[in-house]
Amino acid sequence: MLKLKRSLRLRIALAFAIFCIFVVGTLGISLYVASGNIEEAHIEQVIEMEMDHLIERYRQQPNFIPQAGPNLEEYIVRDHTEELRLPAYLQDLDLRRHMVFRGPQEIRVAVRHFDGAKFLVAYEIGLHEQRKQEFGLLIGLSLISLVGVALVVGYLLAGLLVREVADLAEKVRHLAPGNEQGVTLTQPGMDEEVAQLARALDDYQSRIKRILQREQEFTANVSHEMRTPITTILTSCELLATELDLSEKVRIRIGMVESAATRMGEQLQALLFLAREQALGVMEPVVITECVFDAVAPLRPEIARKHLDFEVAVAPEAVLMLNRQALHTALANLLRNAVQYTAHGFVRVKFSGREITISDSGIGIEPSYLPFLFERFFRGSAQGEGLGIGLAIVKCICDYHGWRIEVDSTPWQGSTFHITFPDRSAVDITN
Repeated sequence: MLKLKRSLRLRIALAFAIFCIFVVGTLGISLYVASGNIEEAHIEQVIEMEMDHLIERYRQQPNFIPQAGPNLEEYIVRDHTEELRLPAYLQDLDLRRHMVFRGPQEIRVAVRHFDGAKFLVAYEIGLHEQRKQEFGLLIGLSLISLVGVALVVGYLLAGLLVREVADLAEKVRHLAPGNEQGVTLTQPGMDEEVAQLARALDDYQSRIKRILQREQEFTANVSHEMRTPITTILTSCELLATELDLSEKVRIRIGMVESAATRMGEQLQALLFLAREQALGVMEPVVITECVFDAVAPLRPEIARKHLDFEVAVAPEAVLMLNRQALHTALANLLRNAVQYTAHGFVRVKFSGREITISDSGIGIEPSYLPFLFERFFRGSAQGEGLGIGLAIVKCICDYHGWRIEVDSTPWQGSTFHITFPDRSAVDITN
């Protein structure tokens, strides 16, 4: 069943149309009833005038024989024989008004006695009924036309009424989170109701700004407090690794601590990005190969341990106008997943046109898991480590920057992630 989109403008137009239909409909019905009464009074007047005229002619000329017209018939009955010569529908009528029918035609009859004679005036009211029906039809057509006219006029008038509301909504839509530009929605000359809404939104924006400021201060403090011990751990691991008298077993343990601290730092950065959902860095020309090798650098030991073939099919001159930190974070998460869930085989990175693909020969993804793949804390496999936020971060980054991410996967045959960049990311390298 077709459902109309809820719209204040449309509702105002419908209300205006219904009001106009009610008013004009009531007026039309009143006019129709009044026209019927006027026609009845006209019929009575015609019959009464013809009766007076007939009696006056009879008084002047007793032997007068009236002639029948197309709509009006007059008769003078002097005796019973003339009564029998009357049409059947006029015989034996007493002294009053009558409504009789001759076939489908309605006839009004007046009967009066004067000077021993009986006078009859029969008036066919078909023309009056026709005028009444035509007037009713005119009123009906007017009401039908009014529906369309009222909707159009009401819609246009409603547009004038809600224009300020629509303008206000457009301003709100372009406001940055927390209204960092300090834009005030309340403007001079607004209608009072719209001004009240604007003032309420300004107050709400102020509260949101204060909340965001507190949240940013909190996350900044948490980031600083967390990164300080992580940096200390990493520095300590680097210093310990320079000692010459350490056993191989101790060096392996130091490497594990360093790897865990590095991963903790990356997870901390990812969690802060999800909490803030804001841009990382600025737009700049990015060499794709450099970004790929930077993102895979922490994974080199794991790739070597599993004896995976890491292939990069990206032209050295491939450059896109992107947010470098955002692309690095997305590639790092996708490459980490590819290495983590691939026991043997390969991990490939390709770039063609405006699309970069990360493929692996790992365990793949079940088809039933694909709709939930980019949800936070969802993990499609019990293998590997992680919090299940890596792909959620990638999806958040892609949505924020207008990139499109897609995945193809077959269980136990591997997965391929595609990131397609918009046209505005292309860079002319010939200049």
